[in-house]
Amino acid sequence: METFINKEELAYQKASRRVKELKGFYGNLTSYCLVISFLAVLNLITSPEYLWFLWPMLGWGIGIAAHAANTFGISKDWEEKKIRELMEEERKNTKTL
Repeated sequence: METFINKEELAYQKASRRVKELKGFYGNLTSYCLVISFLAVLNLITSPEYLWFLWPMLGWGIGIAAHAANTFGISKDWEEKKIRELMEEERKNTKTL
């Protein structure tokens, strides 16, 4: 009974961490869209001959891309899955020998 509760609690904690990661990413993305849109409008109204808003868009965009890679691609979950995959492959190889 106690191990079931512990497994359930661990699963809840893992899901909670994942939700926080997603919430952080989407909050960052929303801020990016709003601020860059504001800067673009401001730039086009004040000095349309030089598009300076592209510089913060590029810099923050690189940060957004890194955040997305961490949230959806390369993460600890990916590492854990890859480790399990390699261990299973090794187990299969040792059984066939």
